[in-house]
Amino acid sequence: MVEEQSFMATIHQKTDPALLQFCLYSCFLSQVEPKRVSDALQDSSWVEAMQEELLQFKIQKAWTLVDCPKEVRPIGTKWVLKNKKDERGIVIRNKARLV
Repeated sequence: MVEEQSFMATIHQKTDPALLQFCLYSCFLSQVEPKRVSDALQDSSWVEAMQEELLQFKIQKAWTLVDCPKEVRPIGTKWVLKNKKDERGIVIRNKARLV
């Protein structure tokens, strides 16, 4: 256990703090863009991205739920799930849009 702790301390001392922070943050992002919503719901990073999108609808008061009249067909929606990448091609954000 002592060897493991000293090894981690050595890594931490030799690593650029900004790079270390980036690596830790990247561990919580999904590197794969799901093809189906059911796949996205299995990954906590995509669930969080979807929740952020729904929260923005609520904050912006973009819609209100109402009862649909029988003669009217409701508008469908679709989730668009994309990874946002930096100039080096590294995933920096999971982005979910409901369209």
